[in-house]
Amino acid sequence: MSKKQDAFYFENFSACASYTCEAAHYLEEAFKNFDPDHLHDMVDELHKVEHTADTKKHELSNVLAHAFITPIEREDIILLSQSIDEVTDKIEDVLLRLYCNNIRTIRPDAIEMGAVLIRCCEEVRMLINEFADFRHSKKLRDHIIHINTMEEQADKLFVACMHKLHTGCTDPITIITWREIYIYLEKCADACEHVADAVESIVMKNT
Repeated sequence: MSKKQDAFYFENFSACASYTCEAAHYLEEAFKNFDPDHLHDMVDELHKVEHTADTKKHELSNVLAHAFITPIEREDIILLSQSIDEVTDKIEDVLLRLYCNNIRTIRPDAIEMGAVLIRCCEEVRMLINEFADFRHSKKLRDHIIHINTMEEQADKLFVACMHKLHTGCTDPITIITWREIYIYLEKCADACEHVADAVESIVMKNT
């Protein structure tokens, strides 16, 4: 396989990871400058990012379907592509939950969870950018560890948010709706860790 063909896969991974960061920053902006009257518009804008990321993923699938030789095993290419795409999907799901549940105000601890999510997504982006040189990189392991650490931070925040919600709120509708939103935020961090796990597995198989 030529270097140009070989690079296509890694460039596609990086592009999709960038869309994940774009989605995370858009979600944080929606949290910080929340306007329930424009929530539907925000959902549409974030969906455009998600749709563009899907298009990039499909481009990879189309090339892979006709490729004779690939830089890593086909199933690993598919796994990593799907894992990155899952992060963007989960971020979109959070904003959809806000819209579906007709949220009118944002709880401050959700903004805190969103900030952790951004750091996690940015670390995923750096990990994926470094992945192209995975056989020689000295930084991959650090990125994986950082992502795992931030996922643990997200878990702790999730527990704290849920405890505060159930001890400080008496409105059952608020409890039900925000339980769901916190769960979806925590799933975003889990999805970031899945990317790190996929990269770690691929590196172990190929070095």
